[in-house]
Order: sequence, then structure tokens, then C-alpha cells
Amino acid sequence: MKQRSILGISAYYHDSAAVLLGGGRIVAAAQEERFTRIRHDAAFPRNAVRYVLSEGGCALDDLAAVAFYDKPFLKFERLLETHHALAPRGLGAFLAAMPVWVKEKLFTKSLLYRELCEATGGKPIRRPALLFPEHHLSHGASAYFASPFDSAAILTVDGVGEWATTALGMGEQGRITLLKELHFPHSLGLLYSAFTYYCGFIVNSGEYKLMGLAPYGNPQGDAFRRYKTLIYEHLVDLRPDGSFLLNMDFFDFAAGIRMCNDRKWEKLFGLSRRKPETELSGDYMDMALAIQQVTEEIVLSLAKTLKNITGAKNMVMAGGVALNCVTNGRLLQSGLFDHVWIQPAAGDAGGALGAAYAAYCIQGGNALPAATGAADRMEGALLGPDFCSKDILHMTRKFGAVYERYESVDALCGVAARRLAAGQVVGWFQGRMEWGPRALGNRSILADPRDPDMQRRLNLKIKFREPFRPFAPAVLAEDAREWFELEAPSPYMLLTAPVNTSRRRPVTDNEIALTLQERLAVPRSEIPAVTHVDFSARVQTVDGKTNERFHRLLCAFKQETGCPVLINTSFNVRGEPIVCTPEEAYACFMKTGMDCLVVEDFLFDRADQPLFCESNAE
Repeated sequence: MKQRSILGISAYYHDSAAVLLGGGRIVAAAQEERFTRIRHDAAFPRNAVRYVLSEGGCALDDLAAVAFYDKPFLKFERLLETHHALAPRGLGAFLAAMPVWVKEKLFTKSLLYRELCEATGGKPIRRPALLFPEHHLSHGASAYFASPFDSAAILTVDGVGEWATTALGMGEQGRITLLKELHFPHSLGLLYSAFTYYCGFIVNSGEYKLMGLAPYGNPQGDAFRRYKTLIYEHLVDLRPDGSFLLNMDFFDFAAGIRMCNDRKWEKLFGLSRRKPETELSGDYMDMALAIQQVTEEIVLSLAKTLKNITGAKNMVMAGGVALNCVTNGRLLQSGLFDHVWIQPAAGDAGGALGAAYAAYCIQGGNALPAATGAADRMEGALLGPDFCSKDILHMTRKFGAVYERYESVDALCGVAARRLAAGQVVGWFQGRMEWGPRALGNRSILADPRDPDMQRRLNLKIKFREPFRPFAPAVLAEDAREWFELEAPSPYMLLTAPVNTSRRRPVTDNEIALTLQERLAVPRSEIPAVTHVDFSARVQTVDGKTNERFHRLLCAFKQETGCPVLINTSFNVRGEPIVCTPEEAYACFMKTGMDCLVVEDFLFDRADQPLFCESNAE
């Protein structure tokens, strides 16, 4: 195991992924959805496995071990015990789940070998060892071993793994000790997902929307205060140490039926479940704000307990709830820990990385190179496929695309910056694809944040999504403090911070009485397109070492405008994964209202392109 690579895999729930470690270094990582174009694809990550092995020049025979991100037998135990306790409720869901477990999931070891052989095109001469670290150990390992710290407290919070829904631990000298756990069905992740469902969004993908909706609630209003009080009085029993119990009379997810009991929630809150795609009234904004604040308060309570137990100066986080950047920002501002680091692929996809780390460091007894300074081991999360000029030229011939090619990066960045300053929306495709749910400047759609109408334009004409959805600013790391109240780097867009007071614009006291559309039109700062209604922003700090070309573009935009900030949103449209290939980038560009596309050294102007044929993109 010490001389060979480790393959980490997550699969069969959502966000399947594969990661390859070589000598303790992350060689490659990718989610399956980027290859199949099925959002949150749960299938075995055949394409991702093929990619990471190819990137590392590995065959199955070369692997010391394959690590799967949880223990299927423990998960099956939870399923049996839960349905036995609830019977006859959920009998239909139980019977529907059993065939898959009996035929496949109970034989995950054999299933994994078969899938690996099919993915790689043949049986290995020798079988690599198969290892199954527990789900929350995988999450914790993905955060601790990838972080800049040799010593750190660990907090993992998600829906559910096998039994655990929350884990508190300590990482020290290359070892992880899990100290406390909360168990199913008492889950902060599932509580937040229940409100996601009740507010009319899709579970496991709409949680971002609920978080983005929360600031539109009225924190001084009676409805918000009533909702929050009802949550604490009837749904969540929060203890001083951050542990909590859910009142399962109001939830149906344990029986596998639905997230919550609609009838009881309607009686409790006096508000019926919102039907998807219908108008968002102020009541749902207030409800979103209430559950967001409850989530923040629970995480802060857990963090205080973790601090008291460990006395650690540093803290790392993973699990789906760690993607709640508003909560992360509040945790950082609390000052409980000197430094907080969040795994950029904090959800289930990141479990593949943690499983590989657990196999290499814990099972294999290998030490990672010491992490020093502010740098972590994530390589900027730029760990996916990249493409050469040959691939791009093949794409141009396929679509008959017209382009201008630049020999100088500075010249290309200068042209792109001038287009952005003129109000154009630019698709920006370069280097290796990002690992995790955020576009960080390699598969991005970029625009000028100074334009008050840009948020509406991007949401409606580019992303085809709800108009209230916020956009994130990418800012030169060296200029970040001049624009945002942010004391720490935020390279992975996982922290919110207030826009500096000096950059804000006053708003009227009666703004809360305006409609959602009217509030969206009110400019709140010098960069209104990335300033939320509460003056916050989800910030990405960009440094020249991690992403040189994106940094150079921001420098060129600053030289052109005096502003070192760009809107950075993921290169996709609603309901689709982020683009992976040049062909997907060009197809997305042509099907939306983007003005130009940059793919490596090639620039495509919309006005020059031939009529796009949808069938050519398939």
C-alpha cells in the first residue's frame, strides 16, 4: 500500500465520484455527473474512475487499495431497524428498497469489483484491497488530511451516513479520533432539507436556493419570529451542548415516505407547502430565514462544544451542511477558532477523497507531507480533466465555430476584460475542471458586478433560473479587504462576508414592504450584482499561484475599470451539471445569451457564429 496509489469512490446515493491519491497527493478527482450530464448522478462512477486512473497512468493492478466512502452493512442495519420500529408505516417504501439491497447493495464488494472491471475493460491480475471506512470518518478525513493543519478539531454535519448524522472529532499527528456523534433520525441536514421541500424546492439540490432566499425574510417581522419559535418549540429540542432531538411526529423521512408530514406542518405553521415553481410570497422568505438562523445556531453550539472538548485553535468541516456558506461565515466571525477550513467538495462526492485518505493515512500508516502556511493540499480544487488545442480545434470543426486565437495570455485577458467592462457576459473555460460544486474560474460564466441589471439578466437570460438567486464575487486576494469585511482567504467560495461599509449605498427604511422584484432592483453597493439584500456576498478570493490565468483576467479588469471584482457563476444552466468539455461549453454558450466564449487561447464572438444545430451537440 505504501508504494501504490489509492482509488476512492462514492456512489449509490447521490453525487457519485472518484479520486486518485498517489503518494498522498491528490492526482485527480471528478464527479460522475460531469461525464454523464445527469445532475447528481448516483450511479457507479465508471467515467470518473476511467478519468482519474488515466490521469495517474494507473491500471487496477497498480492500486494498493480501493476505498468506498461508507459501510453498506451498517447502512442496511439502520434501514432494517428503522422500518421495524416504524412498521407498518413506510411498508411500501421498505418493500421498494429491498430488491436493490438483496440483489446488489448487500454484495457491494462483488459489485464494486465487477463495476471496476467493466469501467477499466478487464480483470486485474491481482485484486486491490477493498476498504470501507465509515461515512463520517470519510467526511472528516477529507477535511483534516486536505487542510493546511497538522492539528485541528473536526466537525462533520450532513443528512445521514450509516447511523451518524453529525460527528465531532480531533485530527492530530496524522490520526483522527471521533469524540461524539449524533444518530439518525436526528439530523440537521435532513431538517434543513425538510424545509427545502416545504418551501417548494428539490431536496439534495434546492438547499442552495433556500439559503439564498433566507435574506429576503424580515428579521423584525412577526411571521419570522413565530416560525422560529415554532421550530424550537415543536420540531427541534436543542440542548446547550449543540446536540438535539427532532420531534419525529412531524417528519416522514425515517419511513422513506416524504420529508415531512404536510398536514401537521400546515396546521403548525398556518402555511401550506409551496408548490414548485409557484410565486414566492413573503411567508416562505420568512420561513427560509427562520430555518437558516436555527441552522446557524445549532452549528455554533456544536462548534462551542468542540472547542471546549479539544481546546484546538484550528477547525475543519465537511458534510453537506458545510456547504452552507452563510453558516460558515457566521462561524468564522464568531472567533471560536483562529482558523476555519472547509473541504470544497464537502458533500458526498468529497467522501471519495476522504475514503482514499483514510486508506492511505489511517489504514496504511502513511504520513502526508507537512502542510505549511496558508496552502492546503487541494491544488486549488482544480483536479478534473483539461483539454488541449487539438480538442478545441476538433470542436470548432464539428460546429463550424468561428474563432480568434491569441498567442499572448495578457492580450487575451485584455480583450476579455474590455468586453466585460462593456457589459458583455463571457463564458470562461480553461485548465482543469473544478472539484466540488463551485466554479472557481476554470468553468465559469463571468460578468461585470457594477451593473445593477446584471443579476436579473444572468438569472433570466443565461442561467434560466429564479430571479432572486444571488451571484458570487471573485476578487483579487490582495484587494479583498478593500471590498469585503473578510479577515481570512476564501479560495473555494465557501464563506459569506459583508461588503465594506464604504462601498455600500443607502437604502430606504421601508424597503421590506417592496415586492421581491422591486427589492432586486435596488442597488446596494458599488457592486450591486453581487451584493445581497443584507449587504452580504459569497466571496471567492483569487491568488496568482493557485489560478494564474483567472488572476490575470481580474488584474486586467481592474486596470480597465478600477474594480478588482467579477461576477463568477458556474458554467451551466438550470438543471444541468457544470460543463466539462469544450463541446459542452460551446453548446451552452450558443443556447444562452452569453456574448462571447473563451476556451483556453480561443475567443468566440456570438455575432460571428453560424446557426447552432442542437443535434451536433449530442
